[in-house]
Amino acid sequence: MTIHSDNEAATQKEQKSAIAGQNLTPNQIVELLDKYIIGQKDAKKSVAIALRNRLRRQHVGDELRDEIMPNNIIMIGPTGVGKTEIARRLAKLAKAPFVKVEASKFTEVGYVGRDVESMIRDLVDQSVAMVRSEKSEEVKEKAAVLVEDRLLDILLPPLPANRGVGEDDIEQDANSAAMVLGADNDQSQDINRKSREKMLERLRSGRMEDRQIEMDIAGENPGGMMQIFGPLGQMEEIGNIMQDLMSGLPRKRKKRRVTIAEARRILEQEEVQKLIDMDAVVKEAISKVEQSGIVFIDEIDKIAAPSTGAGGGKGPDVSREGVQRDLLPIVEGSNVATKYGSVKTDHVLFIASGAFHVAKPSDLIPELQGRFPIRVELKSLTEEDFYKILTQPKNALIKQYKALISTEGVDLQFTEGAILEIAKTAAKVNESVENIGARRLHTIMTNLLEELMFNIPESMSDENVIIDEAKVREKLSAIASDRDLSQYIL
Repeated sequence: MTIHSDNEAATQKEQKSAIAGQNLTPNQIVELLDKYIIGQKDAKKSVAIALRNRLRRQHVGDELRDEIMPNNIIMIGPTGVGKTEIARRLAKLAKAPFVKVEASKFTEVGYVGRDVESMIRDLVDQSVAMVRSEKSEEVKEKAAVLVEDRLLDILLPPLPANRGVGEDDIEQDANSAAMVLGADNDQSQDINRKSREKMLERLRSGRMEDRQIEMDIAGENPGGMMQIFGPLGQMEEIGNIMQDLMSGLPRKRKKRRVTIAEARRILEQEEVQKLIDMDAVVKEAISKVEQSGIVFIDEIDKIAAPSTGAGGGKGPDVSREGVQRDLLPIVEGSNVATKYGSVKTDHVLFIASGAFHVAKPSDLIPELQGRFPIRVELKSLTEEDFYKILTQPKNALIKQYKALISTEGVDLQFTEGAILEIAKTAAKVNESVENIGARRLHTIMTNLLEELMFNIPESMSDENVIIDEAKVREKLSAIASDRDLSQYIL
């Protein structure tokens, strides 16, 4: 009875929610992130709420929708603990345009470096590519039919239609002759049609994929290799505009002999391009950026001038605060000019991250701090976390190495003790030298399996290889005991 009433209550809740079942709930988002990222519950919870709020905002009335601003997040934690991966996986779950940029690449206007607005231009490019890909999938079946017709026209061109019958200005005797010719033409057309039907069957069966045909192929884009270099970010935009102008020029076509399989691929690209309405693609892409775009700004601590220490806030990079001030209007909402049109950044979600070893989040200018109201501290990884990273995620490192070596016909197995020893070594090395988080496991696994992967397949006769605790200790003990640990430093 209790179970029944609980189910009824859950159903009622879903009915009350205007968006139930249309997208992932915060709990479901965290569960999906858990499949790829170990630990960091606080960070996952924050990004899950931010993503769900995106959806909630879409269902708010018109008078308040534009007033609801995204709660930008700043992640604080050492390298290799999952900051970037959380943001990347979040964008995949949301099917949203996503771009990762490094704050250290940007400079204040007037200095050599990228203009901060280029991150929005990159986001729009990403969105256009994403929408174009979606539209391509929608028209793929229709394009495949058109490709078959074009292949048939190359292999067996249709006969020209008879134009002599029924014209008023032709004399009677010429008309009689045309009728005889018309009868022959009808017979030829019928033979041609049947031949094309047989040829179409052979094309669809795949028996002709290796046959070579001669066809016209569009040449390279004349503006494809154009690059404009300059000291300012605007030069980058000028380069893009020039490239677009050059791409609008007619391309030279040249004859080439290709297999039918290759011709099918080339023709499909051409037909898909014709079927897609690029104006509609751009419109939808800009809407996606404005309503659900995500920008991940990594290394934001590099543009924060430390207020304490030997530098005393006067570091060698004089443009640090300038970058923050250039970043501010984009984060708080402004119009950015792109080659596809103007884009509003008011509702773009910004996720920033940094190790903050030297500087602190409070060293950012107050206005920028205020634009990142949600702060999450990611914890350093423990020995237990390393064990989970090696075994639990869908893309776990041990699963990757097993799959790699299985391609050589060798079954690689790790004992429980071996995995625990690898995790223990990773934790120990991270404590002794620079803490590089989960990336340490890549270095350890490379050292552990280096000899095995070098000897496969020539010097390896065993079909089964078992890595146990003793082998791990034998391979890693000498390096782990060395204080310098030179092989582990990336």
